[in-house]
Amino acid sequence: MIGEEERMRRWRLILGGGAADGTGVRLGGPDSGMDGALQALYDSDRSGGLGGSSPNVARWLGDIRGYFPAPVVQVMQQDALDRLGLRRMLLEPELLQAVEPDVRLVGSLLALGGVLPAKTRETARMVVRRVVEALMRRLASQTRQSVMGSLSRATRSRRPRHSEIDWHRTIRANLRHYQPAHRTIIPETRIGYGRRRSSLRDIILCVDQSGSMASSVVYAGVFGAVLASLPAVSTRMVVFDTAVADLTDEMRDPVDLLFGVQLGGGTDINQALAYCQGLVRRPQETILVLISDLYEGGNGEEMLRRAAALAGSGVQMIALLALSDDGAPACHRQNAAALAALGAPAFACTPDLFPDLMAAAIGRQDIGRWAAAHDIVAAR
Repeated sequence: MIGEEERMRRWRLILGGGAADGTGVRLGGPDSGMDGALQALYDSDRSGGLGGSSPNVARWLGDIRGYFPAPVVQVMQQDALDRLGLRRMLLEPELLQAVEPDVRLVGSLLALGGVLPAKTRETARMVVRRVVEALMRRLASQTRQSVMGSLSRATRSRRPRHSEIDWHRTIRANLRHYQPAHRTIIPETRIGYGRRRSSLRDIILCVDQSGSMASSVVYAGVFGAVLASLPAVSTRMVVFDTAVADLTDEMRDPVDLLFGVQLGGGTDINQALAYCQGLVRRPQETILVLISDLYEGGNGEEMLRRAAALAGSGVQMIALLALSDDGAPACHRQNAAALAALGAPAFACTPDLFPDLMAAAIGRQDIGRWAAAHDIVAAR
């Protein structure tokens, strides 16, 4: 429980002072500096904001990093970009170096990729690399374990070595050989996790690079790079707006891959699916993940017919309305429901759940049931 004095201090910081706040609290020391940093952003009409000079912005960025924890700093930075139009702080290397990097900031940098000055471009790459490396540390190991574990279970061996025996399946397969006198089972049939050297699944990540999908593009780039490092799967990455770009050759380095993205522009899902359709060699072994909010700017009816053809050929198709931590996304609900009716479940997915989703797809689980088990509401 916090005391009355601390409660009033917090209300004073929230309300921003002035005659109308009603707290009567006077701030001093660090609290006064914190209040000034908040006022510069959220009371900009009254206080004059951060002004037009780079030193003011740089000083403010340094102040908020000192006063607030990193998650709060990231929110305030995004609010400064949105409320005060400070996109220019991403165009100057001195200011960019002072920014707390996060996924949304990377999205903003990618959107500005075409207009970044040469002197800023290298700093921008450093910022993006810091975020990508943090995401790789958080997500890469889980992705490899989930995917490889599912692949191992997908290739069963009937003559496994002892270390490769799947004991649960072996016991179930030999229950009829139970010996009551010895209270044991004779495992006449042994089932194990086999190994194959050729790719067991073909994965196509088809990613909408319209401006609303910025965070999803960043996460998709990271996951694409991880999947591309696994020899047991063949992974391709295709991004699209009104044109289609195949970035598969850039997947060795997720930073290069992300800088190959051109955020913004329109959306032609039908054209993107047509390109992906041409990549399918083994329909029964192919997983196509369409990452898009499904606002189609091209031929919507043709897009659905093409999706139906892909699903009908045996391709396992999943529509992710978002791959981000941002919660339920805005999406074209009719297209989402139509895809779901074709057998392509449509729902949003957080990055932490994506490895398990891929494992479920590789194991040919019912993805609709998988989503329900993880409290994900799929489109209907």
